[in-house]
Amino acid sequence: MLDWDDLRHFLAVAETGSTLAAGRRLRVSQTTAARRVAALEEALGLQLFDRRQAGYALTPAGEALLDRARAVAHAAGDFADAAGALARDAGGEVRVTAAAIIATTIMPPILRDLHHAHPAISIELDGSDELRDLAAGAADVAVRTGGPPDGPGLVARRLCDDEWTVYCSRGYAAEHGRPERRRDLPGHEFIGGGEPGVWRIYQSWLQANDLEAAVAMRHSTTTGLLAAVRSGAGLAVLPCLVADQDPDLVRCLRPLPKPERGLWLITHERLRRTPRVRTVLDFLAARLHALARASAG
Repeated sequence: MLDWDDLRHFLAVAETGSTLAAGRRLRVSQTTAARRVAALEEALGLQLFDRRQAGYALTPAGEALLDRARAVAHAAGDFADAAGALARDAGGEVRVTAAAIIATTIMPPILRDLHHAHPAISIELDGSDELRDLAAGAADVAVRTGGPPDGPGLVARRLCDDEWTVYCSRGYAAEHGRPERRRDLPGHEFIGGGEPGVWRIYQSWLQANDLEAAVAMRHSTTTGLLAAVRSGAGLAVLPCLVADQDPDLVRCLRPLPKPERGLWLITHERLRRTPRVRTVLDFLAARLHALARASAG
């Protein structure tokens, strides 16, 4: 099998007339240049140069192959240029999936800034609690909460803990007082609901604290749940990463850490080095890390 590196040395010796000059051009030793030429001759079963005291002269076989070797070098250069252009081109569409409560709250300003920084990238945001199959190509990047993602070929980065606690609006706190301990919660009404992924966590917290009967109304969507809490209709259990960014909401209780739950940034191994996907992953990771630090502080 031919070695492209041997062809490079053949061309350098043919064009400079010596292994010394070829070595200087290629930044290798004279010995290496001579060895590479000899290896090519052995692989081809042909003598390409006559070794003379004045230098290396092409044989008829070497002359016959010189233009073809130059064509290979030109093709290799075109290949390298095309690969470099692809590596630099971070343009194109990236499909991002995130749970509805994340997609409708913290993602819009992040994606706005991503567009300003990388206008050649187009984002399709899927705000669904349904887990998309990244291996099957249903999405390129996922922002998810829960335990470690499990699936063939998934590459995941844990960004922070997924902590939840009780929130109310500033207006509610001014009118009814802000409960600061669990024993302060009886007598306050809760707004329940949200998508199934939100309500499952929320409801388990209410059950654990014997407060499920305090739910005065339920909304089927996260948007409705947040709107009701902002209006001052009652308290709600919400993810800290989301609620701490909302200027209308105030945290009531210290969150209970759940180390088994985290916020994850996920892609598939076949996409992790695709320039546009890599750009989106790095941008999301930096911004979500910053939000997590602000929430923890």
